Amino acid sequence: MRFLATTALIAIVGTAHALVHGSFQCCIALSQAGLGVTYPGEPAYEASVGSHWSIAARIRPTCILQPETTQDVSLAVSTLVKPTSSMPCQFAVRSGGHITWAGAASIQDGVTIDLSLMSAVTYNKAVDTVSIGPGARWGQVYDTLDKIGVSVAGCRAASVGVGGLILSAGGNSFYAGRIGFVCDNVAQFEVVLADGDIVIASPEINSDLFKALKGGSNNFGIVTKFDMYTIGGDGKLWGGVVTYPPSTSAKQISAFVNFVDNIENDPYASAIPIWYYNSTLGQTIVLNAFDYTKPVVAPPAFEEYLAIPGNTSDSLRIADMTNLSEELEQTPGFRDVFSTVTFVNDGQVLHKMLELRDYTISYLTDVSSKWAMSNIIQPIPTIFAKNGVERGGNVLGLDRATENLVLLQTFLAWDDKAEDKIFRKAGTELTNKLSAYAKSLGKDNEYLYLAYALDNQDPLKSYGPENVQHMKNVAQKYDPLGIFQTMVPGGFKITKVV
Repeated sequence: MRFLATTALIAIVGTAHALVHGSFQCCIALSQAGLGVTYPGEPAYEASVGSHWSIAARIRPTCILQPETTQDVSLAVSTLVKPTSSMPCQFAVRSGGHITWAGAASIQDGVTIDLSLMSAVTYNKAVDTVSIGPGARWGQVYDTLDKIGVSVAGCRAASVGVGGLILSAGGNSFYAGRIGFVCDNVAQFEVVLADGDIVIASPEINSDLFKALKGGSNNFGIVTKFDMYTIGGDGKLWGGVVTYPPSTSAKQISAFVNFVDNIENDPYASAIPIWYYNSTLGQTIVLNAFDYTKPVVAPPAFEEYLAIPGNTSDSLRIADMTNLSEELEQTPGFRDVFSTVTFVNDGQVLHKMLELRDYTISYLTDVSSKWAMSNIIQPIPTIFAKNGVERGGNVLGLDRATENLVLLQTFLAWDDKAEDKIFRKAGTELTNKLSAYAKSLGKDNEYLYLAYALDNQDPLKSYGPENVQHMKNVAQKYDPLGIFQTMVPGGFKITKVV
């Protein structure tokens, strides 16, 4: 571990302003326990804060701890939760830092445990699994496995962190039609509990915790290792991005609706349409991310899509996951907001989405000069949840759906902090209006994908009463003092679900 230089510590201790904060005493306690912490102005601290994908999420904790081992995490948690009459030590935990709202994976007045140094990726050939540290990015995972010729269900964008995707969203992937969500492909978790104990959660050991971690977010402990099943073959896929003018939108929607309803017939196929508007360009581009999890060029599942005339670019090719996930990277360094809604696969609702989108563009053009919006739709057919159930189940609640679903992510990016409220409002209103419209047609669904949810949404509740109760029971059993409900205030808390 890296220790704070004595001179730096003396300088900080001598700063009267810092001493008034109880959280500073928590940082000192970590140092006294033999753990290296870093403070504002130090290179490691500034690099950690600056590595949050969205500028809007870059708040400044009192100090940052970057553990290197599971034992470091255990010692840190044990130190931070020691009973004290004067200083409750609030802390946050982050993996890749890809969430957009401040305080979800960091903390303003407290300690951030940044897991980025715990990023080892180790292939276990004898059992066809890969062990992954929570601080790894999916690009690192793919780069390791592509060289071996195997793959794993993971994020479609390279820079997203492993821990956040699995725990906080369950994780959609190109392989979902075959093997369910990313979380459904975890063989076991290594977890540090609120008392510092290190436990395994698997189908055989702590099975209730195992299920709760598959989509239940940061409510139960800190996962320090994921063992995941790998996928055989040579690691090659067919895919890429095809772009079109917005005049093709009606054909795009028709092709998408038919595609979603056909995934069960060809579960190797994935299609994600994106309507992208950039105020600098002043125009919309329709992008389709097509992927097929076998190296087969232009398979029949994409026939209707590929028949749409007028595409303006085409990067379709045989490639590996490293290459494909890099292509779907989203530009960092802006202020961002996500919001989300889920509804039944239906053309009317999708056309309403475009109508609301056009209204939002008109409104924002009058109030801001530099911004962008993406409206991204993803298939959630019933086969995804069926695959999850066959692999032991998760807490997402999608197994309740009897119809194929569509997940919309509205993603706004801008520069000016003064415009934060404008863009949050715009994203919220588009989502709420589309949700109300879907409900009026009987096409609504309560599920909210947690990683895309705005902080005023309630994704854990959307998992359904049975799963909410399961998560509450697990939180009470493994964290009876509620450490991860109160001392880790960031994110969506299961005890707040009513």
